[in-house]
Amino acid sequence: MVKPAFTILKKEIAIELRTRYALNTLLAFTGASLLLILFTLRADQMNPTPKSGLVWIIILFAAMTGMMRSFLQEADKKTWDLLKLHAQPTDIFTGKILYNFLFLLILHIFTFFFYLFMMNMSIVSFPYFVAAILFGSAGLAAVTTLTSAMIAKADRKGSIFSVLCIPLLVPLLLILTSVTKSALIEGATPDALDDLTALIGYCGVTITAGVLLFDFIWED
Repeated sequence: MVKPAFTILKKEIAIELRTRYALNTLLAFTGASLLLILFTLRADQMNPTPKSGLVWIIILFAAMTGMMRSFLQEADKKTWDLLKLHAQPTDIFTGKILYNFLFLLILHIFTFFFYLFMMNMSIVSFPYFVAAILFGSAGLAAVTTLTSAMIAKADRKGSIFSVLCIPLLVPLLLILTSVTKSALIEGATPDALDDLTALIGYCGVTITAGVLLFDFIWED
């Protein structure tokens, strides 16, 4: 399982490095959103609590813009059946979700670096901050990868992707907002530990559900 999954991961990285479409698009979208929020909403003057959650709205729409393409290239380039012949569904899902996780991790680091700088915020609890970035990337990758496979052969991909993703991502965003608030404002508290446990549980459930359901989506 490991070798085919890493082969697919390397393929995804090679394609992205060749075109740089998704990376350039998401970085440009994120940078423009940060500047827009800073200068039009005067977000740097907000209270710390809404400032700690605003960043996830930016990341959500950036992820919705780029992660939809996870399986679209297989459908557009007619390589869907070829990939079926050379890898098992679980291997394909593992390789795709690893790539999306790494991609979103880069996006999160880039976004938080500039967001904290522009908003003049500091990190109060570094472990919670790292957990929010890592598990936030994992949760977003799990949901968007599975949803992208579901809509890859649909006619109106963009609208269907948003309709399916947003209800699944709302609980994740609420949990991430609480964890980020602990990381940037309140520090480690008993309630923060409960939020962190819920975040880990969410990622575990979505990844497990993706592994179990992807066989049926891929073969359909």
